[in-house]
This record gives sequence, C-alpha cells and structure tokens, in this order.
Amino acid sequence: MKAGFVSLGCAKNLVDTEVMLGLMQKNGIELTDNPADAEILIVNTCAFILSAKEESITTILNLAEYKSGRCRALIVAGCLGQLYKRELLDEMPEVDAVIGTGAWNRIMEAIEEVLCGRRVILIGAREIIYDSKTPRIRTTPAYTAYVKIAEGCNNRCAFCSIPLIRGRQISRTIEDIRAEVERLGSQGVKEINLIAQDTTAYGTDIYGRPKLVELLRELVKTDAHWIRILYAYPRRFSDELIDLIAREPKICNYVDLPLQHASNKILKLMNRPDTRESIEALLKKIRAKIPGVVIRSTFIVGFPGETEKDFLELKNFLQEQRLDKVGVFTYSQEENTAAYDFPDQISEEVMQERYHDLMSMQSLISQELNEELEGQELEVLIEGRDEETSQVVAGRSYRDAPEVDGLVYIENDGRSEAGDIVRVKVLAGFVYDIAAERID
Repeated sequence: MKAGFVSLGCAKNLVDTEVMLGLMQKNGIELTDNPADAEILIVNTCAFILSAKEESITTILNLAEYKSGRCRALIVAGCLGQLYKRELLDEMPEVDAVIGTGAWNRIMEAIEEVLCGRRVILIGAREIIYDSKTPRIRTTPAYTAYVKIAEGCNNRCAFCSIPLIRGRQISRTIEDIRAEVERLGSQGVKEINLIAQDTTAYGTDIYGRPKLVELLRELVKTDAHWIRILYAYPRRFSDELIDLIAREPKICNYVDLPLQHASNKILKLMNRPDTRESIEALLKKIRAKIPGVVIRSTFIVGFPGETEKDFLELKNFLQEQRLDKVGVFTYSQEENTAAYDFPDQISEEVMQERYHDLMSMQSLISQELNEELEGQELEVLIEGRDEETSQVVAGRSYRDAPEVDGLVYIENDGRSEAGDIVRVKVLAGFVYDIAAERID
C-alpha cells in the first residue's frame, strides 16, 4: 500500500510529519511523492493564522480530487484538525479521518479505521512528544535536521492560538535529546536546529527551571558541526546562555528572538512580559558579548489598539537597532484568543500599509548590513548547485537559518557538493543573499 503526505506550516509541524512517516514505513506502508499513486493521502495542517488555515483547506480540497482515482482515504492531521475536528468531518465529506496534534502516534489506527469504512476523530488526551527511539524519516537534506526539544507553550500571548492547539509545555530529557543528536551525527548530519515553541523555557516542566544551557553543554560534545537555537524568547535569554554561545564554536552566533513589538503599550496588550527598555538592554548585551552575532526577529503590525504613534515607535526601534533578519506579519484575529474580542481592531488596509512600510525600510537595512560583509571570510554549508549555471553553488553561513533566511552564492565553483563545508570570501551583499568566491 502506498501513501502520500503533504506537510504544511512550521518546522515543528514538519517533525511531527517525519515521525508519522517513520511509523507508517515501520508498518509496511510505502511512501510516494506522487499523490496520483497513493491509496492513502495525509495532510499535516497548520492553523496558526488565517492565511495558514486557508492554505490548509485549499490543500485538503486539492488532495480530495485524487479520490476519484486510486486514493481510498484522505486523512487530516495537525493543528487544523485539533481546532476544528468535528467541523472538518461534518462540513467536508471528502475527509475520512482527523488526527489532532497529540495523536500523531495513532496514524496507523486512523489508516486501519478508514480502510474499514469508518470515519474517525482521534484526539489525544494530552500532548505528546517523540523521543530518540521513535521511528522517523527525515525530509530535510541529509546534512541538516530539526530536533524538537519541547512541545506546547506555557506563555499566554493575547494573539496566539498555539497553547489552545498544542497545550502546555512538555520537554524531552537532556539524555534523550543527546542520544538523537549523536545518532544524527553518525548519519552525516552537520547542522542541528533546535526547535520548540519557546526554546529558552526548555526543561522547566521536568527540571523545575530552564535547562537550555545544560542541554547545550551536552550537545557540543557530539559530532554536530553547527548547533542553531531557534524560537528563543527574550525573557529567559540569560547571561549564562549568552556566555555559552560566545565561547562555544559549535553553537552558531545566531540569535532568533520573536519580539513582536516595541511599544510598551502594545507589548502589554499582547500579554508579553518584555518592555522596549528590557529588549534594548538585552540586544546591547548580546552584541557586546557574542562576536559577529546575527539577530533575527518577527513583529506584528495592526494589533488591536495599535495607533500611528505605536507603529512609529516600532519603526523607530527597527531603525535604531538595525536587526539582521526581520519578518513582519499583519495581525490575524484568531478565535478563542484573548485579543479576538479586543476593541479598536485595525483595518486590513492600514495593516497592509504598515506592513509594506516596515518591510521596505528593513530591506534597505538588510542590504546595508550585507554590504558591510564584503571582503570578509565565512564558512558555508553547501546546499546545492544552481539550476541554470553549473559553476555556481548555493549554501548558508552561520548567519542563515534553513528556509527562512538568505543564501550565499559561490561563483566559479565546480567542486563543492551538497553537504560540504567550505570557506568563502564575500564579494557583494544584497537584500537577502550574498555573492562570494571559494578560497582554499
């Protein structure tokens, strides 16, 4: 029997997809990239914001067209299923089963039920997280992998539906995570990307306090070449963590801080524990202690109550701080979140104006920062060869996380292959990418 899988959303969702693929393969199901060949089709959905929900629905409907051919079962997994389990079955007759975020381990049960002609909803009583012994088929390139260190979130940001979908935080043990990273290293993985909803809160549920520093001290003992920390919230970004990143060569000097805003009024409305002053103090400390540090962040424009003054404060913050990587999102009014019923909702037109204003400004900042790299040397992990020009290869330096950041294009390089790590000299910087030449 063949199964096809589509994974939507973030890297955390992708890991859930990979463990479901592993369980299916372990039970004798052949996996195919061609949905027309599949008897079972599964989509792991995202429901973080409205656009993600719309993409999930569109993908479900597109896959449903294959039920006129070989497909015998269409299964919806992940966040959309967790939020709208009954509605999906009631309003979409094409869907045969729904699996919530805490029930990925029941994928075989879902398949068996639908092949017997029963439509089912499988929702876990609580969130679960895979461990180092869970079967997993990685869909990322052989040289890089995501390692989920915790699931769920204890923060209660007013705009965010993740705690409603994923539940409270549950962490894996340090020993189990190290075992997985050691195995990945033995398989040739060079880049480990640590992910959770809030990586700096890792371990509080099982150890009584954050244990990210202790985890990293163990992981640097493995064969991993790069260890990258993603989704690190500022509140728990401790001096101890800063010092460890600064002195450990295996930990990328890359700090991913989802700040969301810089107006104290809006941060308070968002139920964020930070202030502009505390954020600026943290950024100053990080830059002073971590050489060549790259700082990435995300921001929301159009949160309910955001006045022109609040927006200009955010814009001023970005002008002053000159962050290396910035993502901007328009506010999405999500059901059952605290902000859903807030007064002073912002019009879509105003949100779009503010979004384009920030992105235009940040593009200039990003290009200037990349131009400042010209003449510098960087270590680059090769990702592949350019499709149009065989003498150009593309890769990423420590400055670039997979999928979300730019690339380094290396000219006149007929030797490098995917997975190689080479040194380059930067020739030119652009808005997102840089051009370089390989040096021996």
